[in-house]
Amino acid sequence: MSTTRPSAPTARLPRFLLLLAVFLCAACGLVYELALTALGSYLIGNSVLQTSVVLSVMVFAMGVGSLAAKPLRHRAVGAFALVEGTLALVGGLSVLALYAAFAWLQIYTPAMVVIAFVVGVLIGAEIPLLMTLLQRIRRQEAGGAVADMFAVDYIGALVGGLCFPFLLLPTFGQLRGALVVGAVNAVAGVIVVLWIFRRQTRRVVRTALLVGVAGVLAVLGGAYALADQIEVNARQQLYRDPILHAETTPYQEIVVTRSPAFTGEPDLRLFLNGDLQFSSVDEYRYHEALVHPALTAEHDSVLVLGGGDGLALREILRYDDVTEVTLVDLDPAMTELASSLPPLRELNGEALDDPRVTVVNRDAFNWLRDAGQRYDAVVIDFPDPDTAALAKLYSVEFYHLLGRVLAPEARVVVQGGSPFFAPKSYWSIATTLREAGYATAPYQIDVPSFGNWGFLLATRGGGEPPALRLPEDAPPLRFLDDAVLEAAAVFPVDRRPQNVRASTLMDPAILEYARHEWQAY
Repeated sequence: MSTTRPSAPTARLPRFLLLLAVFLCAACGLVYELALTALGSYLIGNSVLQTSVVLSVMVFAMGVGSLAAKPLRHRAVGAFALVEGTLALVGGLSVLALYAAFAWLQIYTPAMVVIAFVVGVLIGAEIPLLMTLLQRIRRQEAGGAVADMFAVDYIGALVGGLCFPFLLLPTFGQLRGALVVGAVNAVAGVIVVLWIFRRQTRRVVRTALLVGVAGVLAVLGGAYALADQIEVNARQQLYRDPILHAETTPYQEIVVTRSPAFTGEPDLRLFLNGDLQFSSVDEYRYHEALVHPALTAEHDSVLVLGGGDGLALREILRYDDVTEVTLVDLDPAMTELASSLPPLRELNGEALDDPRVTVVNRDAFNWLRDAGQRYDAVVIDFPDPDTAALAKLYSVEFYHLLGRVLAPEARVVVQGGSPFFAPKSYWSIATTLREAGYATAPYQIDVPSFGNWGFLLATRGGGEPPALRLPEDAPPLRFLDDAVLEAAAVFPVDRRPQNVRASTLMDPAILEYARHEWQAY
């Protein structure tokens, strides 16, 4: 069989097509890495750990793959086509397989390590084989060939990295996005290479590889067609009640469940990344305790940070003398859902449609940097700080920024998690507020769906702690009164203030505390 290399002019098109395959394969490889880290962050949390494990395992496996590919270089065309077909299948199905492992088998982390290793080995095998193929087209000095190969590879990785959050996730979602990338990988890595080297490959080999890639595309296509049903069935395994609404946004996974109303009212529940945010059976306890103690002084203008479900807004808008409320929530999908899903609209009293409310969909930390208005009261209702992105919203720096928008006598209330289940996290928030110059009044209540839950009422200035009481013009409440508030300020001996660190951007102590404490539950 002839292996004569084309002349330089003749080699330009094959060389371009091969480098195009390098570009597409690099883009696909990086998407697989990002898909694994993103899925782990959604399902498990702890994005730093997930990213570290996936990247370290994959980089190590890439080295293994490079060494494993050395004996295959004398059959580089067939070996590369086989590697790419396998990578397209494994990478394309990786998100689907891991979601199933999490929902049905409860073995997510071991499965993630295995898949990351296999994908890494296959990605690592690409470069030695591609280098061999590139040299077959036109002999080139080794340094120049490596420079060309890696330049195209890195550009492809850049494009893949940008396409993942801006194109694939919004258009296809995680499951289908990975399947689409797998199909692109199969076409780029198998068909293009087989066409370039068709004269150097026996017909039986070409036929076998083409049948193989057709099979890969058929499997990926079938999984694509069934992706919605698979996702619905897998997701339902994770929740007690039937799922009413589910979507994955660039920021989080939003799930709303509702129990059948066999007796009494149905239980509507909101989950973000699998964590319960409220139950309609007892959410009034949480939101009454969160909002009303902060409105004891002036409350003409109120700022709400987080709370995109609109339930804190509902309590604030019960005061007729509140003239304006600004709600800052990162995820537009959350505030859109709160204003469009009928059961949630009913629960929040259509609060987001109130003309006094202005909704801002921005990161609260960055929004505070630009904010110029001052507010009489601030209600902070962020999810628990179990990721680096959330930990910055519980930092000394964040509370310093918050001080810029506070009126002289403004009150701030912060949801602080559970003093029982996560005492170090709770008291770290108190320490952080004091470090930022606030006087604090901690208090706790029982919310049956959550258990024991704590809040911190704060005023700027570091003097006497703010008085824990209800406003004189408070509307009728179902749970809270002054006697309950007085009792809420008393903590049992084993849950009183602890000697814990303040949390900062450079030392996010609360992230460390939250991970260790909630891991036990």
